[in-house]
Amino acid sequence: MDAAASLFAELIANGVRDVVISPGSRSQALALVAAGLAEDELLRVHVRIDERVAGFTALGLSRESGVPAAVVCTSGTAVANLLPAAMEAFHSGVPLLLLTADRPPELRGVGANQATIQEGLFHPWVRAGIDAPVPGDGGWAGLAARAVAIAVGAEDADHAVPGVAGPVHLNLPSREPLSGAMPSLAPQPGALPSPPPREPHLLAHGPRTIVLAGADAGPVAEEIAHAGGWPLVAEIVSGARFGRQLVHGYRRLLARDDLGGRIERVVVLGHPTLSREAARLLARADVEVVAVRHGGEELDLNHRTHAVAAVTVAAGEPDRSWLGEWMRASATEAVDLSEHAPDTAGLASTDFAARREAVRAELDAVRRPLDRARLVDAVWRATWPHDRLMFGSSRLVRVADEVLAGKKVPVHANRGLAGIDGTIATATGIAAASQAAGAPGVTRVLLGDLAFLHDVGALLLPPGEPEPRLQVIVGNDGGGTIFDGLEVASSAPPALLDRVFYTPHGVRLEHLALAYGWEYQRVTTRTALDQALTSPHGGRQIIEVPLAR
Repeated sequence: MDAAASLFAELIANGVRDVVISPGSRSQALALVAAGLAEDELLRVHVRIDERVAGFTALGLSRESGVPAAVVCTSGTAVANLLPAAMEAFHSGVPLLLLTADRPPELRGVGANQATIQEGLFHPWVRAGIDAPVPGDGGWAGLAARAVAIAVGAEDADHAVPGVAGPVHLNLPSREPLSGAMPSLAPQPGALPSPPPREPHLLAHGPRTIVLAGADAGPVAEEIAHAGGWPLVAEIVSGARFGRQLVHGYRRLLARDDLGGRIERVVVLGHPTLSREAARLLARADVEVVAVRHGGEELDLNHRTHAVAAVTVAAGEPDRSWLGEWMRASATEAVDLSEHAPDTAGLASTDFAARREAVRAELDAVRRPLDRARLVDAVWRATWPHDRLMFGSSRLVRVADEVLAGKKVPVHANRGLAGIDGTIATATGIAAASQAAGAPGVTRVLLGDLAFLHDVGALLLPPGEPEPRLQVIVGNDGGGTIFDGLEVASSAPPALLDRVFYTPHGVRLEHLALAYGWEYQRVTTRTALDQALTSPHGGRQIIEVPLAR
């Protein structure tokens, strides 16, 4: 208990505020101390019975706040369930602390109950893995401060990169008795350690340049494009899809010889993953690629990419002709999914036929069924800077990337590995962090039915925690139709394609909502969806949108 108290006192002193706990015997001292500190309002504790959900909840908290959240679990298979979140945090450059309880050394490798090989379990995907001594043999003082510093890129370690965040594993063994009286605690909240300043790479004018913003690039990508006078190609998950230099329909323009074919330099921020056109561009040997280091691996698809810590633009005149070509082409690619304004003259006409046609047009607009484009457009239009939007790795994010216009809203997505794991849990963590201390806004997560079902355990939230304002919008087409766009759709026999790729299901989402205590709506028209997204509400909602297969 004393070791756990010193550990959490260090975490608090180094800026950590959120801890996610899964119950277990070996971790009981950690859980009790954290819960006691939560009662004193020194920590925010979130309890999840499923360690995989717990890991992604912590990932969401860290994503939104930029401060590493700690996730606590017991020994054995519980630890392995944190691996998907650790891998995503590593590849996305998200700080995360994995606090795993363990058996003492004398109970490892001898067939003891609930004992496995935990030391080094996360080795390729953590900035550091620290196997602590057993309390009494050495104690845990100093470990938490070092773990936080490594996680935010402020201290070097074997796999650390200065200024680049990532997960850190603290393996914490203990002997029985596993808990006792609560120590007297008076930790002092402190600030997060700051990474060292990074020397920016100077971008000179001259080469025909575009700025490519991938997942988690953030507003700095737009700032670089504006400063350089360069076209901005921004994925929908970048957080940089706004500004006067934003390129619409970028996939088609990158494929054009007179535009994409003439690019000489690409400045990359974030992790581009949503289009093959962008991947082909970054793989070209004739293009200079300057990539700002972001996650666990350096971007280098052409094997000559220049990895840098940051970028800045040199003084000089921008190539206005180059930018103008892109902007003119972009204007022709913009997609407008808004409904036409009502025919007021027709509706007020004394001519019966004209009035009938105007009324019919209005009724058609109200009754028009939703497709994927109108679904993503409705969610995008309903979301504002005080809200948060999370995209799942479903077909819908690619549709959104193709059709949505510019808008400066905070966007999240687990695109480090682009898996469907933990989408709802991550969004729950984002909601908890963004709505802390009474902050306004709604967190919306837009995902497909398979991503929803994959993380259905994240719907279970304990009654004693603040209820997040969270809308889970499920585009339900009854299976994995994202495979329609892959090679397998033209090569596999239809029956096998259906069974092992589309994986159709007959799940009743409203029954899941009822079981987990969520509000539920099923909407089929744009008007109904707009009302569902924007009507005043509190708490958790599942909005199901049936889509054609």
